[in-house]
Amino acid sequence: MGGMGNMGNLMRQAQKMQKEMQGAQEELKKTEYVGKSVDDLVTVKLNGDHKVLDIKVDEKVIDPDDPDTLTDMLIDAFNNGVDEVAKDQQAKLGKYTNGLM
Repeated sequence: MGGMGNMGNLMRQAQKMQKEMQGAQEELKKTEYVGKSVDDLVTVKLNGDHKVLDIKVDEKVIDPDDPDTLTDMLIDAFNNGVDEVAKDQQAKLGKYTNGLM
């Protein structure tokens, strides 16, 4: 009989952990992150679902004769933002997913 009680406790703990993880995932989706390029000349705002919400470009980097620099800065800012999302996800979900991913 003792084994069945332990199984029930494990199931309750698993259900509680699942609810906590779902809450953390929802919080991450609503959180906004900002990725920045060198000198903050380009910023990209995105959410925890990696959806871009806004892009700001300093007019200093808008040069019709040099579109590659702006492209590089956009890529840098976006990747920086994605890294921020990943760090926050690891911080908030790592305790649930360590060993599972």
